[in-house]
Amino acid sequence: MDKLIERPHYLNQLIENKDVDLVKVVTGIRRCGKSSLMTLFHNYLAASGVEEQQIIHINLESLKYRHLQDYLAFYDFVSEKISENKRYYLLFDEVQSVRHWEKAIESFRLDYDVDIYITGSNAYLLSSELSTLLSGRYVEIRMLPLSFKEFLRFYKFQENVSLDEQFQEYLKYGGMPILREYNFNEVRMNQALEGIYATIILRDILQRNPGVEQLTLEKVVRFLCSNIGSITSPNNIGNVLSHEGDLQNPKGKNIAGKTIEKYISLLQNAFFTYAVGRYDIKGKQLLKTLGKNYLCDMGFRNMLLGYRDADRGHILENIVFLELLRRDYHVYIGKVGDTEIDFVAEKPTQKLYIQVTESIIAPETRARELRPLQMVGDNYEKLLLSMDKSFIQSYDGIKAVNIIDWLLA
Repeated sequence: MDKLIERPHYLNQLIENKDVDLVKVVTGIRRCGKSSLMTLFHNYLAASGVEEQQIIHINLESLKYRHLQDYLAFYDFVSEKISENKRYYLLFDEVQSVRHWEKAIESFRLDYDVDIYITGSNAYLLSSELSTLLSGRYVEIRMLPLSFKEFLRFYKFQENVSLDEQFQEYLKYGGMPILREYNFNEVRMNQALEGIYATIILRDILQRNPGVEQLTLEKVVRFLCSNIGSITSPNNIGNVLSHEGDLQNPKGKNIAGKTIEKYISLLQNAFFTYAVGRYDIKGKQLLKTLGKNYLCDMGFRNMLLGYRDADRGHILENIVFLELLRRDYHVYIGKVGDTEIDFVAEKPTQKLYIQVTESIIAPETRARELRPLQMVGDNYEKLLLSMDKSFIQSYDGIKAVNIIDWLLA
């Protein structure tokens, strides 16, 4: 087995929650590293003195456990391995493979001295049944593909490859950990991404939602990939796609906004896309219309559309959005007067306003990007992120920062 690469950001969250009476739920897109994280945590438990028989670690997608289709079989199987008077650590991968698994999880909590960790590739995992059953007794750890910092740890580059060139590889291939196996062989890397993408679309979405039309779903995916960071509404997307014909339907057919809304929400449930709402900075309220959508990973976009340098501004915006999620911010698009700020990022005690652009060397671009930030009246930190390496680091208190430096900070 290939050596596991440490993901301390996530492993530390599991360690900090160890023996806390909450079910630890690790969520994230397929193949982003959840199973490896469970193995890393298993190794941590063993190294810290927990006996191997007190760690019950099951990947429920393995055919070895195909008989555990429903919660009763699952409960009985695990219960047989638990004896009294000892604390057990239960690690369950892809637990959504078991029907009504949440009933078994709650029962383990009630019946035994256990500390429970589960992973899943679908947001249904935390849908109403689980939330109701565990009401406030779980903590969610959201896992994303590799950050740029992790990407640099994952891949071995020749010494003569500059940091900028390494960043170009990251923009092109994204951060799905499995790609490391292919050592920048573009054909093989794209095949691996196609495999993950097909599993998400065919298995996680189409199998679970029999009414969904594959062709329309794939059109929606391509639209979102082509329009990262653009303000759109389901009706607007429906209108655009309705005018697109295809071989089976040369004239195109009417696709309702409600259908688009449903399909986007299925993609969000599979952690393939993220929706971001708009926030009126002056009125201090969330707006109900016209959000943006970002992708979980740039590799999928480039695999589906080809790598187009013309879209670099939007790609950079998407990378910054994901990094803000990793840093535990709540993220909105800021509306200020008649203009927009790319991101308003909030934590309980902190707020950031961020504009992202490829370059601010041209004076008109710089003025355009600074204007929304200058219109904000408060004193929270304001950042202008670009690929420039400029000696001017501030414009009237607005910090100009190189994106790579910011990602590695």
